[in-house]
Amino acid sequence: MAQQAYMTETDNGSSGSEHRRNRFRRLLGRWLAGWRERGTWRRGIVTGAFAVALALVMVLHAHIPNRIGNLGSLTETFLPWLGLFVPLVLVVGLVRRSATALIAAVLPVAVWLNLFGGLLSDKTAAGGDLTVATHNVNADNPDPEGTARDVAASGADVLALEELTATAVPVYEKALASTYKYHSVQGTVGLWSKYPLSGVKSVDLELGWTRAMRAAVATPSGDVAVYVAHLPSVRVKIEAGFTARQRDKSADALGEAIADERLPRSVLLGDLNGTMNDRALNAVTSQMRSTQGAAGNGFGFSWPASFPAARIDQILVKGVEPVTSWTLPETGSDHLPVAARVKVDDSAS
Repeated sequence: MAQQAYMTETDNGSSGSEHRRNRFRRLLGRWLAGWRERGTWRRGIVTGAFAVALALVMVLHAHIPNRIGNLGSLTETFLPWLGLFVPLVLVVGLVRRSATALIAAVLPVAVWLNLFGGLLSDKTAAGGDLTVATHNVNADNPDPEGTARDVAASGADVLALEELTATAVPVYEKALASTYKYHSVQGTVGLWSKYPLSGVKSVDLELGWTRAMRAAVATPSGDVAVYVAHLPSVRVKIEAGFTARQRDKSADALGEAIADERLPRSVLLGDLNGTMNDRALNAVTSQMRSTQGAAGNGFGFSWPASFPAARIDQILVKGVEPVTSWTLPETGSDHLPVAARVKVDDSAS
């Protein structure tokens, strides 16, 4: 009897498994049969149109007007994330058995890869003779001393900090004193260096207070002009859209200062509150290269620290060669620190 019961249970399990396989085959057969129906091309026209529109937005993002709520800059800030709609189009096309939708999905895939595919490859290399880092430390940082230790541990030869408060400056100065012999604080930004500084001055961003500075760093390979900047914040408001007028005005002023720089080698460190795709930063980005774009691995998103969605903390260079670029671990700030190693080319002297 025991043997008979055992055999019965085994047979039932086998039958259940076979039933599930047969059901799956029937469902798959019906789904495949749907592709042979005459409506395959007519179905999914709306989804296909959405895919085409998505591709056009990515291709023509520079032509989206900023007159209404800075819509163009808002789109460009989060432009890489438009790629998330592509899998959605593919899923809808497969579920609807729409050849139109699936073929149309090729367009945004091709455009996205053309725009951002290069960022997916690892372009980092060994070498370089100067390491730089920048960090918006956050005025409300609960642990400035710990943040200072964390960024100093990156091995940066030159370190820029933004959003410094009067009460926190002494804490950072004390915590970084053993690593950096030279430093200067101008307004709410500061520069710490292992090498001597000269020509230190504030840079006017047309704000009425100081949020940018410039200094010449005497590296072993020659002088490098280092700019530290914290451009005004932007806000996304329902009634006003992407409010960035003051940020845009300050970006133009910073671009003028960099254009007037007499040293042939320049590095810009700071929180620009904008991405390299944002046309509003053209006064700066048209003159300089992003170390992340040239020598990074991935997008290098830096904000917000809890779930990085955009790279608004930038390291841009002119006259020096980026070797590698990366983001540092989270600190007590709402931004991630970013760092890069560059080759200071003696031939540029």
